Amino acid sequence: LTPYENIQARIYAVPKATPEWILVGINDRDPRIHDVYRLNIETGERELVQENPGDIAGWMADLDGNLRLASRVTDDGGTEILRVEGDELVSVYRCEPAETISPMRFHPDGERVWMSTNCGEGVDLARLVLFDPGTGEMEVVESDPEGEVDFGGAIFSEVDDRLLATTYTGDRVRIYPKDSVFEKDVERLREAGLDGDLFFRTPTRDDRIWIVKNIVDVDEGPNYLYDRETGEVELLYRPQPWIPTEHMAPMEPVRYTARDGETIPAYLTLPKGVEPKNLAVVVMPHGGPWGRDAWGFNENAQFLANRGYAVLQPNFRSSAGFGKRFLALGDRTWGTGPMQHDITDGAKWLVEKGIADPDRIAIMGGSYGGYATLAGVAFTPELYAAGVDIVGPSNIITLLNTIPPYWEPLVAMWHERVGDPSDPEDRARLEAQSPLNSATEIVAPLLVIQGANDPRVKKSESDQIVAALHELDRDVEYLVAPDEGHGFAGELNTLAMYASIERFLAKHLGGRYQENMRPEIEERLRALTVDPATVEPPAAAQAGGR
Repeated sequence: LTPYENIQARIYAVPKATPEWILVGINDRDPRIHDVYRLNIETGERELVQENPGDIAGWMADLDGNLRLASRVTDDGGTEILRVEGDELVSVYRCEPAETISPMRFHPDGERVWMSTNCGEGVDLARLVLFDPGTGEMEVVESDPEGEVDFGGAIFSEVDDRLLATTYTGDRVRIYPKDSVFEKDVERLREAGLDGDLFFRTPTRDDRIWIVKNIVDVDEGPNYLYDRETGEVELLYRPQPWIPTEHMAPMEPVRYTARDGETIPAYLTLPKGVEPKNLAVVVMPHGGPWGRDAWGFNENAQFLANRGYAVLQPNFRSSAGFGKRFLALGDRTWGTGPMQHDITDGAKWLVEKGIADPDRIAIMGGSYGGYATLAGVAFTPELYAAGVDIVGPSNIITLLNTIPPYWEPLVAMWHERVGDPSDPEDRARLEAQSPLNSATEIVAPLLVIQGANDPRVKKSESDQIVAALHELDRDVEYLVAPDEGHGFAGELNTLAMYASIERFLAKHLGGRYQENMRPEIEERLRALTVDPATVEPPAAAQAGGR
């Protein structure tokens, strides 16, 4: 339906009244911004609805598919909501740089909109509100009853669009029904044995039958058909039925105290059937960095636990979902500041508890987690015995200078939360926070994994750290997939990557690994493996000086 070169398409609305016409965003006119089109999914015909003036990051339609709202990042990194009035955009709501706002869905009255926001003095956790973009009036509907986390989500009726329940993700997902019938639905599902975190997915148009995903920590979320009229709960499918759940390891929510007294929420997965003492550990920081880890089945954690490693997933400061104070605590503190300290302190906490063998701790992550891996081995070289960097930036300045075009409306936010390379003071700090510039401090063996077509973290980010470490005669291995982007998706590429990871970690931490592999995986691994001696550092890195 959108067969255009070098574009990114987004779905904005699928109105019930006109299901053949959907509202989409396409950036074929200007790669930096998305214009809004009405697209016929039967014929492929598209009609221009609204041209982006140049700074709109998102659009929102009402329940009938009429374009009503737009959002943009202000020059200082804040967020502004605008009302669509023909060709004009009128500002109706504004948040400061440290605040967040997310319009979710229009109310059935067609005037008000459900929003999640923590804007305003004295407000920390995001709340559910009803906002009238015509009058500016706002009604606070709810905030976390336990006062722990941001508003998580809402469940609405497919029939009349009323609010059925709200959800919050603390250690686990909590559901708060707003409808007596829906409350009974939750009770029935629990009585039927669904004891995980419940996600209510696609309902039928009459709201009678829902697909309910039961998130658990030892299985990839079995999906059930739930008949609200009869109360029948039927297993629909397991996404990965080959997973031997009896061999999977439980994930435990934990807390530890950082060096400055801040409490850090995290998840710990211990290898099953092994006494949790003096274990090899893999610390696994999440990507984003403005995301978070949550309880449930995590393929990486299960893979590593099966190989004998304890796995710690810290929600370091700057992780989303814990309020704007916690998010802002990580501003401009990449690598050498509290964001990385929280990860370091998590590893040391495991040592203090006797779980971790201090000589067998590795760090592994993707995207920002890959950066944190490089920062860990560069800025705390005494802590880690090995590192696995998956599509991680090695130089924050070159990362910011190669932001994808469609991220440009968000540049001000990046400058506010990370730093502005054009500001001399910021630039000096960003250089100090870039692991590439401390390559001489890296002594732990490093495995670097990269997709050649990554639009977010360019291949040059991995090339420059690999070349620097090879020049220093460090132990570095390099995998590059010519047909992958920001992370691996192809089956053979993924299997080859994990074969390499388990072999690498076994070599340096002493865990288990499968020595033999299918011939096609072995062949693919050979094809992905790059000799570090052949890697040329990008010109920008050479000019920057290490």
